[in-house]
Amino acid sequence: LLIGDSISIGYHVAAREALAGKANVYRPKTNCGPTTRGLEQIDQWLGDRKWDVVHWNFGLHDLKFMGPNGENLADPADPTSHPQVAIDDYQANIKKLARRIKQQAKVVIWRETTPVPKGAGGRVPGDAKRYNAAAAVAIADVGGIETDPFFTYAETVAGMQQPANV
Repeated sequence: LLIGDSISIGYHVAAREALAGKANVYRPKTNCGPTTRGLEQIDQWLGDRKWDVVHWNFGLHDLKFMGPNGENLADPADPTSHPQVAIDDYQANIKKLARRIKQQAKVVIWRETTPVPKGAGGRVPGDAKRYNAAAAVAIADVGGIETDPFFTYAETVAGMQQPANV
């Protein structure tokens, strides 16, 4: 089971094709968004089965800036803007999600959030690294979860990300 935002939507089909004949690959039929949505929907996404592997991620939606009236991808420099989910809340949410997912998966893999490139609207370069560090603490506290170092991979592979686009 893949749980995540549009990044996982982007690699879902390739993962399914690469694992054809070895594993059935599923993901929710939605952009899983921020950790707050994850907490609301995790029971529905996991269903009532025991998963062999759950590979999951949250972050890019959590760290994006919102305006005072809920405007999406607000200017981070505007003093009335704020991250959709503050980093301390994000860390607590990741810990809750990790504990819940472990209840229904033999193997749990946390995928790091991808870098925020310079010029990406509504986000600040460097925030993904900070949110990944907060998630790493939560994941370590829960224990028994592998980490997919996708941040470093995306940062080092030429052409992995589009300019100014997460």
